[in-house]
Amino acid sequence: MGNLSAVVQQLRTEHERVQKEVQQIDAALSALGSLRSHGSHYTMSASARKKISLAQKARWAKQNANGSSESPKRTVSLASRRKMAAAQRARWAKVKSQKKAA
Repeated sequence: MGNLSAVVQQLRTEHERVQKEVQQIDAALSALGSLRSHGSHYTMSASARKKISLAQKARWAKQNANGSSESPKRTVSLASRRKMAAAQRARWAKVKSQKKAA
């Protein structure tokens, strides 16, 4: 009988430890649940959304009115294009000659 009472006592202490752990988990879940339900979700009225939309459109219009943000189109002269083409042909010839040598 002595062994049986020791086993029962051990089971009770284990039961108490597990209960405390479950309570801690429940507390953490309830804290996270309250954060999720109250902190991250909100609704905005249609008039507020419209005001925000109009303000953003005004900012875009102001930005675009200050001139085009694109650079002016630049053209390369015929002589420069020919020089670039010749340089590229020379580079490819060098690569091909290295492949043949290898």
